[in-house]
Amino acid sequence: MDRILWWVFYYFSIYAFLPGFFSRVFGLRAFRRGLTDREISLTFDDGPDPRYTPQLLDLLKEHGAKATFFVVGANAEKYPDIVKRIHDEGHDLGIHNYVHRSNWIMRPKTVKRQVERTSDIIYGITGERPRFYRPPWGIINIFDFARRSSLQIVLWTSMFGDWKEKVGADKLYRKMREKLGPGQVFLLHDCGETFGADPAAPANTIQAVRRILEDGASLGLRFVGIGEMIELTERAKAEKRKKAEAKLAVKKKKLASIGETAAASAGPRVGPFKRAVVAVWLLWEKLFHLVFRLKPLGNHDFMHYRVRKYSGPALKLQDGSELRRGDLIMELHFDNAKMYEIGMTSRSALQIAIRLIREVEGILPDIALEMERLPQRDEVKAIYGVTMIAKGAETIGFETFELPRGWFASLTNWYLRLLMRVIRPGGAKKGSGAIAARTVVMTRERLAGWRGRVPAARTVRPKPPEKRSKQAEQEAFDEETVHSPVG
Repeated sequence: MDRILWWVFYYFSIYAFLPGFFSRVFGLRAFRRGLTDREISLTFDDGPDPRYTPQLLDLLKEHGAKATFFVVGANAEKYPDIVKRIHDEGHDLGIHNYVHRSNWIMRPKTVKRQVERTSDIIYGITGERPRFYRPPWGIINIFDFARRSSLQIVLWTSMFGDWKEKVGADKLYRKMREKLGPGQVFLLHDCGETFGADPAAPANTIQAVRRILEDGASLGLRFVGIGEMIELTERAKAEKRKKAEAKLAVKKKKLASIGETAAASAGPRVGPFKRAVVAVWLLWEKLFHLVFRLKPLGNHDFMHYRVRKYSGPALKLQDGSELRRGDLIMELHFDNAKMYEIGMTSRSALQIAIRLIREVEGILPDIALEMERLPQRDEVKAIYGVTMIAKGAETIGFETFELPRGWFASLTNWYLRLLMRVIRPGGAKKGSGAIAARTVVMTRERLAGWRGRVPAARTVRPKPPEKRSKQAEQEAFDEETVHSPVG
């Protein structure tokens, strides 16, 4: 019995479940998302189909678009002329097993024979061996990784249930339109003859793809094969690594300079423990940026963003509209190294708040420009953030809201207290009236007013300010915020 249980555990964890989980969630040993400026990939499984695949090829040719077809070997064997047309018209061909059967229910040798047989069929038709492999249903076993040297496993970023006829062309289009953007890999089907699919479903897919191709062209997107998508992504990653290494070197130099300044000042010294905490903190930021795919804003190194759906409670805005759950937002994030620099050269929470306001004011024109460049710019309702700037944000065009009570507000306030202990030489102190966790929102229309403007005061790195009384600091903060322009 113990041996049986062990083999069941082995099968569901090591052989089947874990490889699929890590590939689907983290992209381990599989390509599933591109890192591109305006390229997107349409991929089609289960064909070729004598009725629908030629229609789809006609449509792609009409729009000058390229796609990727993961063919079932048995179908390719029946319709070699369609496979040849796919290849001759510049589309990518990939393997989808010889028969549409899950790799979880086949032995490794059986899967290998399926892949090799399909590869031989495609080679016999086109004279070229395919480089890409997508297992049926995206289900991978541990031995599929061994073929990575000759075949690139390709999964997807978005699938839409287009194998079911009841989804309908209109609903399918809306689901696809919501995900339309650079780097996306769409999973679609050009054949409805596999188990669980509806024979007439590809007709809806073709109708929806026609509208998506038109929308993509209006947004300046390019529809490319998966080969070009992978190549562009590798180039972008290499360039990103170079930039990251250069930025890291600059940050290390800045932090070393900050440490020397702090040590020479009258304030407390930065000991080895705090330096270690800061190093871990910056490493966490790098991981956060990778996981959530944050992008830098303009030429600045202190603010990044991502576009996502708003998930909080409805917020009533001053123009009478509401920010509701599901609305697209451009979420802003400060750079931790910049926050540390500001904190180490400020003597109070008020001074930190003043300098952060100036930083945000200085980059608002760049945020407005970046908003205009977004493929989904017409759908993004506002820029959004959760910040420690409570007072002063309204003067540059933001609306502020208290965080609703709950675990998110508790965790955020706990994090801000920890943050103040890290970035301020004296740690977090009570009575820091300008520091409070709040939601800040600026509508897209108000942000547009900053486009092309030169802020009243671009941020420069100041010398550590002289020590002043709390009353003097408050007066200085009020003076700064009162004279700030409203966007």
